[in-house]
Amino acid sequence: MATVVVNIPERSRFELQIDGEKAGTAVYRIEGNSIEFLHTVIEDSHRGEGLGGILIKDALDQVRDETTFRVIPTCPFVGAWIPEHPEYEDLLTR
Repeated sequence: MATVVVNIPERSRFELQIDGEKAGTAVYRIEGNSIEFLHTVIEDSHRGEGLGGILIKDALDQVRDETTFRVIPTCPFVGAWIPEHPEYEDLLTR
């Protein structure tokens, strides 16, 4: 099972793909120097596999590596995930 997280800026989302098939999305909005994560969803057929965490970790890694955006975790999943992974809390105050 090969997983990859791809940023699709024209659709304002990160997409988690498994073997080339969409398994989840993290929708965002960019405003100024901020990226607001609005909604995260994992397809029903893949729920309970820990893929939400993989999606958000990889999306936040891309934000860190490729931008200077401050993260606004409006999505409840992202808002709960970041405090459980304090190494990402710096993204909240960039």
